Amino acid sequence: MPGPAKAGALIYAKDLERVSTFYQRLLGMKLLNADAQHHVIESLDMQLIIHAIPPHIAATFDIATPPLPREEQAIKLFFTVTSLAMAADVAASLGGALFGEEYVGPGLTTRNGYDPEGNIFHVREIKS
Repeated sequence: MPGPAKAGALIYAKDLERVSTFYQRLLGMKLLNADAQHHVIESLDMQLIIHAIPPHIAATFDIATPPLPREEQAIKLFFTVTSLAMAADVAASLGGALFGEEYVGPGLTTRNGYDPEGNIFHVREIKS
C-alpha cells in the first residue's frame, strides 16, 4: 500500500511489541514503521496502528493470563483469514484465542477472537 492508508484502525496496547506481533502473525501483516509509542502494520487490505498506552495509565491496570475478553467494547474489527483452524492455532500460540461457536453465513464462516490483551475481533473464512 503506497503512502498513507486511506482507512485503518488504531488499537491501544499495554504491551506494544506483543500486540503488534500478534496481529502481524495472525493476519500476515508487515511492519512498516516502529518507534517507542507506535507500530504501523499493514496488509493489502488495511493498515493497523498499534499505539502504546502511556506508562502512567498502563501502570493502573493488569492484563490477566489468559486475558479476559473485553466484551463491552463498542467496536469489533473483522478480518479475513485463509483458514479459521490455522487462525485459532496462531492466536493461541501468541496469547490470544478464537472462542465461541462458528457462524456460517452466505459464502463465509466466522468466529470471534481476542488478542493477548483481551481486545475482541471477528475473523471470517471466505468459502469459494
